[in-house]
Amino acid sequence: MKYCPQCKADINLQVIDGEERRACSVQCGFVFWDNPTPVVAVVVETPDGVVLAHNKLWPAGKYSIITGFLERGETPEVCALRETEEELGLRGERAEFIGFELFDGKGFNGHEYNQIIIGFYVYAEGVITLDENELDEYKIIPVEKLKGWGSATGKIVQRWLDRKNS
Repeated sequence: MKYCPQCKADINLQVIDGEERRACSVQCGFVFWDNPTPVVAVVVETPDGVVLAHNKLWPAGKYSIITGFLERGETPEVCALRETEEELGLRGERAEFIGFELFDGKGFNGHEYNQIIIGFYVYAEGVITLDENELDEYKIIPVEKLKGWGSATGKIVQRWLDRKNS
């Protein structure tokens, strides 16, 4: 962000509340707080295992659980069920909270992210129909072969596995 969205003046670094923040240079009151964006991540289990999907924007061979942005007025539980249906064409009955992780770093596309990943588990049955605007492939991993990985979504998977196996 180079310019103030309120008055169009330059943005510069200022110390506000003891932290260096980007703020309007003419003191119109705008401060870019850089608060994390809420994202819901869903471990979708089918009778055959957990669904991992490939986003069209990711490098080949990279798969993850289903994710989506929380919409205005929507609870995270409703978002988990909506994303499961939108991205996979599967309807779940309920979403169970797993936990949350912070994602503050670079994504597969090289962009910087500041997100709070809110993890849920959804059991769903049916025929998978991918949202072709976002996803181009999926695979189902049997639960006994599934392992977490180092990113926020992988840590959500590992939390779910640990809970399931305890």
